[in-house]
Amino acid sequence: MNLKAMVAIVISLCLSLTSAFGIENGKHVIVCSTTQIADFAKQIVGDDAIVKCILGSGADPHTYKPTPSDAKLVATADLCLQNGLHLEGKNWMKTLAKDAGNKPLVTCTNGIEPLKMEYETEGSDGKIKIQIVNDPHAWFKPANAAVYVNNIAKNIIKIDGKHKSAYRARAALYLQTLNSLDGWIQKQFNAIPVSKRILVTSHDAFNYFCSAYGFKNKAPVGWSTGSEIGGGMSPKRRNIVIDSIKGFGIKAIFVETSINPKLIRTIAKEAGVVVGGTLYSDAMGKQGSAGETYIGMMRENVLVIVGALN
Repeated sequence: MNLKAMVAIVISLCLSLTSAFGIENGKHVIVCSTTQIADFAKQIVGDDAIVKCILGSGADPHTYKPTPSDAKLVATADLCLQNGLHLEGKNWMKTLAKDAGNKPLVTCTNGIEPLKMEYETEGSDGKIKIQIVNDPHAWFKPANAAVYVNNIAKNIIKIDGKHKSAYRARAALYLQTLNSLDGWIQKQFNAIPVSKRILVTSHDAFNYFCSAYGFKNKAPVGWSTGSEIGGGMSPKRRNIVIDSIKGFGIKAIFVETSINPKLIRTIAKEAGVVVGGTLYSDAMGKQGSAGETYIGMMRENVLVIVGALN
């Protein structure tokens, strides 16, 4: 074997080893479970690290089942980020990180006091069972999103101290943006009388959002989208949902980007209300859409709600 061939083999081996430890083109790799977390991470790292995401736009983290390609992706990560609070159904992100050799895993909701919520399931006997659980959708309150950002920045700096000044500076700017977003949302909702601030969606992902902005959150289904309206609902349960919507005294309900809207629209018609629009919930919008970032999804959700309820 000549010298040129040997050098080529050594370079190939070095690149393979570098990839296995999460370095791509000299940059650390961060793998996130959800689109919101990936966006927070991107705002912090800029071009100094590579951020990848397992879930795509419109995906449902509650019911998602990891694929072999997800396992390969996590295996190349320097750092893994998850929401926690059981948003990732059956702890699939934690399992992926463990199976990849105990990759460092950060739970971005650490430090947030979770809201409690009712998780409804329908038993084989047709009876509705209610369980009290922690609400995982904490990012819908901008002040909570700031906790995500601080947790992410702190842990990225642990693996890449070389760029810590830039990471801190970007995080500081984004925290200011989140604070401005909160003030803007408050101003928009001032146009809606308190008596009309009732948000009815197909899956109760908006507890934190409603708590922050003076809304009553009503959902005709349970906490997890595993029990969503389209998931084999009995006629009895369907009637309960329709009657409950009628009892809210509202003119509009909303569907979510991660939920099949077909039956929601049918039930809205039977309940005598309109579908006010589609809200981004468990995942952000696709690339190029108005909701492709956290700021964008929150902005568009607010405008849809104001347009329907005002």
